Order: sequence, then structure tokens, then C-alpha cells
Amino acid sequence: MATDVQVPALGESITEGTLAQWLKKPGEAVAADEPIASLETDKVSVEVPSPVAGVLTEQLVQEGDTVAVGAAIARIDQGATASAAAPAPAAEPEVQTNPAGPAETPLPREDEHAPVAEGDDNVTTLSPAVRRAVLEYHVDPSKIRGSGKDGRLTKDDVIAAAQGKGPAPAAPTPPPAAKAPAAPAAPSAPAAPPATTRSGERREERVKMSRLRQTIAKRLKDAQNTAAMLTTFNDVDMSAVIDARARYKDLFEKKHGIRLGFMAFFVKACALAAKDVPSVNASLEGDEIVYHDYLDVSVAVSAPKGLVVPVVRDADQMSFADIEKAIAAYGKKAKEGTLTADDMAGGTFTISNGGVFGSLLSTPIINPPQSAVLGMHRIEERPVVKDGQIVARPMMYLALSYDHRIIDGREAVTFLVRVKEAIEDPTRLLIDL
Repeated sequence: MATDVQVPALGESITEGTLAQWLKKPGEAVAADEPIASLETDKVSVEVPSPVAGVLTEQLVQEGDTVAVGAAIARIDQGATASAAAPAPAAEPEVQTNPAGPAETPLPREDEHAPVAEGDDNVTTLSPAVRRAVLEYHVDPSKIRGSGKDGRLTKDDVIAAAQGKGPAPAAPTPPPAAKAPAAPAAPSAPAAPPATTRSGERREERVKMSRLRQTIAKRLKDAQNTAAMLTTFNDVDMSAVIDARARYKDLFEKKHGIRLGFMAFFVKACALAAKDVPSVNASLEGDEIVYHDYLDVSVAVSAPKGLVVPVVRDADQMSFADIEKAIAAYGKKAKEGTLTADDMAGGTFTISNGGVFGSLLSTPIINPPQSAVLGMHRIEERPVVKDGQIVARPMMYLALSYDHRIIDGREAVTFLVRVKEAIEDPTRLLIDL
């Protein structure tokens, strides 16, 4: 009996998505609730599970097609077995000489999710980022053990494998040619310019923007076009927070089962500052300013397809441990690609930590309809003057981008100063000062 696999509900206000990748091929056996395809929406990537156990007999849409919620995308035969259905013939991979050595590496065809190695479930599909890494580092993906979900390869797996490889063998030196009898001297001619040689090969790859990336691009550009965006800066001495973490990190982890990070301090500092400057935690709707008596913090985390901003709700009411646990859970879901639309819905204020990537200073962009975003950056020792003496201190630059339509410069500066004071003296976070 054949059963249709339908596009599940994708979240509030989301009516369609793009079929990004088939995870199963016709003729393959599937278990009930096993993912058979991956969908991309404007907000998240979701996997489509099989409603029954059986064999995937037919794919009704192709990768890249737009599909509506409730539409049938595949058929599962509950009575068939994997050997009874003939799998689709695999295309022969293109083979190109590897410039890094004498071996030949099969290169995927234009289909960004094309199979790359038969018989190896860990590398049956590659994402665009992984494909680019495979081409760049000249490694064989079929020989790498994947660390991603369901054993899939990640970009880090490819880089780690490439760094573990030895240098490519050098080409043998040809024996010297036998001397020929000397020829009569010819009239001298102008010397030709030396020939330009290239090592390796020049490659280009065109990858269609995902729906998520297109939506991010549109929203960020709309923010620039709509908001009267301005950024104010300050720096903060991280000595007190670093000392507090060093003193209590072991006890904290032992009691709460989570490491104490910097983000919890900044979330609590922003919650404290927002009480003094509520416009930073407000939003503009038409000709009305909406003030919130709660702080739902959108925390930017890195995902395989770009930065996403899941929301830590009621962060002003949460403990340090609860904040760290929530952020860690979102980071794990982002890495696995299991964030939902509800995880990222809402948010009244955003914190983005570019410091984890080494950023010294930046001007973050507002996440509409929010009115402000705090940018954190890397910590580095710099000379500062303390009590008339030049000393080295671990300093971090902070940037607050804000919508000048509803936040005055005085308010923005005051908010950032409040954050600085709380970080430099964390006792303020405990006594609400």
C-alpha cells in the first residue's frame, strides 16, 4: 500500500518552503519517522519524516522546488522491500586531476547534493559548504568519518582530515638529456619575456542562495533602508568578570551542570540597563512605540548555513545557570539544524558576540522590529590608565546599534554605560543597582 509523504506544518505564518535535499533515494528502505528530505523555509531548515515504514518508491518533486504545506512530495510503499524496488541509476562522477598530487578526486556535478561515494552512508550527501571545502583541500570525502547528525560530513571534518594529510609527493626529476652536437650560431634575436606559470587550477562555483539566506539578506537591507540606524561605542574592563569566572567556574559547573560563560553576564547587564532605558527594549509599530516589561533576548549563534538568532525568553527573570543552559541548548540545535520557527520568533533585543570569531570592532545591524542590538567583541590586553598608572587590562569593545527614530543618543549612551558599569562591577547585578 502506497502512502504519500506530505510537507508538515512549518510554523506560524509559513506556508511554503524549498526542498533543499533528498536524504533518501528511490528504492531505499525507510523507518517510520525517519527523515527522508530536508526543507528550507524563510526562517529555519526542517526535516520531513516518513509517516510509515517501507520503501521510498517515488520522489514527486525535485531539489530546489517550492512546496506548500500539506503537499505530497514522495510515496512510501509499506509492503515493498528495499530489494524489490530498483534504485535510480547513479550518475558517473566527473574525474579531474588533483593539482595537489597524483591521485584523482571525483568532483560532484552541478547538483549540490549529488552522491559522492557509493556504499558509505556517512558521506552520501554533501552540503555546499562541505563541497567547497572538499574542492579546496583536495580530500576524498568517502574516507572521512562524519561527526554531524546521522554521521554526515561537516566542514570541520574536511579541514581536520586535510590538516592530517602529509605533503604531496614531489614529481620525479627527469634525467638530463643527452648533449646534441653544437649547431652553428644563429643571429641574435630579442629575448622573449619569461612565460607566466600557474600552480594549481582556478575554479568557480555558483550556488543558489538558500531561502534562509535570501530572507536574511532582505531583512537586513530593509533594516538599513527603514531604520535611522546609528552606532555608539564604549569599552569595558573584563577583569572582574574573568576573576569571577575563574573563582566560581568549577563550583558552578558542579552544581548546575553547565559552564559559566560571558554571555550570562551580558544578558543580565542588558536586563538591568533596560530598566533604566526602556526605549532600547522597545519596538516601533506604525506611529506607536511598543514598550515591553520583559526582555526576550535574541542571541546570535552560528549555524551551518549562517547566523541565526533564537530567543531566550524572559531573560530578565532567569538565573545565570538558566541563561547558560538555554544558550547552550540553542547552540546544539543550531549545529544539528533542528531549530524551529518558534525558537526564533519574537525577541525584543539582540546580543551578537563577534568576539568568538576574532572581531575587534563592528557595527551590528538591527534585527527588525527591534530597536537595538549589542555587539560584543574579542577580549585583548591593552594599556589603560588606572589610578594614574599605565597598566595592562583585558579590554573589550562594545557597540550598540540603535534606531534613532525612537532612541535618542543620550539614551543609547546611557544604556551602554549601564552595561559597562555592571560588567566592571558584577555586584551591581546582584543588588539591582
